[in-house]
Amino acid sequence: MAYLEFNKGELVNLEYSLKREFLSTNHAGGYLNTTLSGCNTRKYHGLLVLPIEQFNGDKFVLLSSLDETLIQHQKEFNLGIHCYGEIYEPRGHKYIINAEVDKVVAITYAVGGMVVRKVLMLGDREDQVFIKYTLLEAHSPTTLRLKPFLAFRNIHVLSKANINANTRYTEISKGRGFCLYDGFPNLNLQLNVKNEFISNPDWYYNIEYKEESRRAYESKEDLFVPGYFEMPFRKGETIIFSASLKEENPARFSEKFKKIIEAKDHRDSFENCLKISAKQFITQRGKDTCIYAGYPWLDRNIRETLISLPGLTLNTPDGATTFNKMIDSLIRNNHATLTGKTVMTDVPLWFFWTLQQYSIFTGDKAGIWKLHKGLLKSILNSYREGTKEYIRMHDNGLLWGELKGTALTWMDAYAYGEPITERSGYQVEVNALWYNALSFACEISQAAKDKEFSKEWKPVLSMIERNFIRAFKIEGKDHLADYVGPEGQNNFMRPNQLLSCALMYSPIDDETKAKILKSIKSELLTTKGIRTLSPKNPLYKGEYDGDELSRNLAYHQGTARVWLLCFYIEAMLKLYGESFVPTAKELVQAFEEEVTVHCIGSVSEVFDGDPPHQPHGCTSYSGSVAALLRSMSLINKIN
Repeated sequence: MAYLEFNKGELVNLEYSLKREFLSTNHAGGYLNTTLSGCNTRKYHGLLVLPIEQFNGDKFVLLSSLDETLIQHQKEFNLGIHCYGEIYEPRGHKYIINAEVDKVVAITYAVGGMVVRKVLMLGDREDQVFIKYTLLEAHSPTTLRLKPFLAFRNIHVLSKANINANTRYTEISKGRGFCLYDGFPNLNLQLNVKNEFISNPDWYYNIEYKEESRRAYESKEDLFVPGYFEMPFRKGETIIFSASLKEENPARFSEKFKKIIEAKDHRDSFENCLKISAKQFITQRGKDTCIYAGYPWLDRNIRETLISLPGLTLNTPDGATTFNKMIDSLIRNNHATLTGKTVMTDVPLWFFWTLQQYSIFTGDKAGIWKLHKGLLKSILNSYREGTKEYIRMHDNGLLWGELKGTALTWMDAYAYGEPITERSGYQVEVNALWYNALSFACEISQAAKDKEFSKEWKPVLSMIERNFIRAFKIEGKDHLADYVGPEGQNNFMRPNQLLSCALMYSPIDDETKAKILKSIKSELLTTKGIRTLSPKNPLYKGEYDGDELSRNLAYHQGTARVWLLCFYIEAMLKLYGESFVPTAKELVQAFEEEVTVHCIGSVSEVFDGDPPHQPHGCTSYSGSVAALLRSMSLINKIN
């Protein structure tokens, strides 16, 4: 039995199977994403979704779905499924008897004495999807019919029937090529066996995506079906379907399919699921290596890249190599952000933290300074000299960030064009990161025998040590102020203070850390991460659901985050050592059940602050996966 296996009783229940999605990526920005039932429930779902260079690398759904029909004695059994409002037609999910998510996704159907196994897989760093069919049982001559549903549209919008679509096709080896609109590459649909293509161009109207409807977005789409492929299907035979941006050689499909599978790892444990998921976020297209923040809709984001990079890459056989490739690409493409020319107060400081994790992993301190000292000095000077208009160092050594109407930190949700959590002033996590960055820079500069740098900056560190607790300590409270603005201290109980407890260099003592962590455990800790606001606060929202405005209002007002949990575990391990290990393991293992829901084999972006802590947001999120892997690593170092 596979680690991730689902039976007929579960899969025929649409309420169950529609909530379980699977994801495959090609490590080059493309993905395959749908539900175990085969019914697309999101506009982001599709069997082949690719970045198109002609359109600035934006992702487009090309092949939305593929309906399979088994035919015996002129009787048709359609294995597909689509939603039309309250009607699902056809209802092919009722024939599913088993589904496994291991190296690949395998779904088995049984109907009319026929048993067919379908395996779905993306090519590795290629714009190609394979679907392999094997007829395991059949007592009469059988025909397989494949009907492609084409979209050719951006992942964020829906297509409608229109007269501009090019419904013609080109003949290619054992298949047909389609290009619905100008500027797109050809989508080449091919099979490894001789087949007949029956042209029957038609639009299928008002296919509905229930998850979009639930999120109050436009949810109905028209998809173009050009016709169908038909071929005899003998017992024991394997037929491979390919959709690719290149015209492929069908004679090589079996060999290529086998080679790709052999290179994949098994999803045979919770930890291995996370490791495979981690690889899915890391993409290489052209000369750039980058991290996609979350599937299916989040793109590259420098803050999320920096926070998740150590967890996704380090402690793997080729982790250091991947890490360095990522850092090189990140510096090349985000130099303006790192040096303060875009509005993100904390991002350049996360860059120091990320390099710090690499130095811990490799033991290389002097090398980091020699390689990056110019950029690191430039970043620190930009804060001290006030070259950033929105953030500057005050005479007390602390950083003050303020820009009217702009969210300067990671809490950057907006409503009606205004930030929900503006947090102007001294932000607690920004100043904790500032102290850690300066301390780390002094450490690695000393390792490289650059004495002048430490001499220049140590007085600033002393100022921060004197003034940090003065600024953020709340009289009569055991937790720190979330920020200190023009109006004074904001005493909301939020998780941002966690960084002052977890970072390697901290301006607060262990006694203060213990009180903060006790407060966080009492008000913010859940079984699915750390809440972004205490339930005692009147602004707290325990559920993340509804339309876009409702979700934005809840995004940082109570939702639980897995990436913050890693810093809680790290802080507690530093303070209590081995005695906290059993609890840390429990907090991590609580997510094992999550790899069987939402996105199978991965972990979601956010969870409700209230029990039962339902998953929401991106179904597969880099920050969540990285946090759990890094937490495991921290535990193992003590264990």
